[in-house]
Amino acid sequence: MIVIGALVAVCAAIVWRRDGIDGVLKILTHDLWLFGEIIPRVLAGCLLGAFIAEILPHEKVSRSLGPESGLKGLLIGTAFGAILPGGPFTAYPVAAALLTVGADFGATIAMVVSWTLIGYGRAVAWELPILGTEFTLWRAVISLPIPVLAGWLGRFVFVRIYPKGEPSE
Repeated sequence: MIVIGALVAVCAAIVWRRDGIDGVLKILTHDLWLFGEIIPRVLAGCLLGAFIAEILPHEKVSRSLGPESGLKGLLIGTAFGAILPGGPFTAYPVAAALLTVGADFGATIAMVVSWTLIGYGRAVAWELPILGTEFTLWRAVISLPIPVLAGWLGRFVFVRIYPKGEPSE
């Protein structure tokens, strides 16, 4: 936070020197407007994550996505990430909710990586119209094993770092 604050101060000084106070105020006004647009999305995503953590049955999630779920849990996490709509304000709170209700790091990593690489929303909205069907399908097919491998690696590393289970906070 200190480094980011220092970078902001240096950049603000450069803009002030180059464009004067009007340049700095223009940037601050734009960023305030952007903050106002983003905060409802962040709030909605956090509320979604909290409600999901309350609604999902812990024992079923733990059985399906927990440390003992094996390859099935990684595949479920991958499939869920691929169909999860929305942007990061949705995906990360949902991932946190899954961890809260019993999913392990591996399945959650598979979900996030799948949402990032395979997410259908981005493919339908951007890739298909711009890059075409053939490119989009091949990119998705080639990307399919990556979330599973990332989830498996996440499980492997987690067990080595925390052999007795969950990390203490």
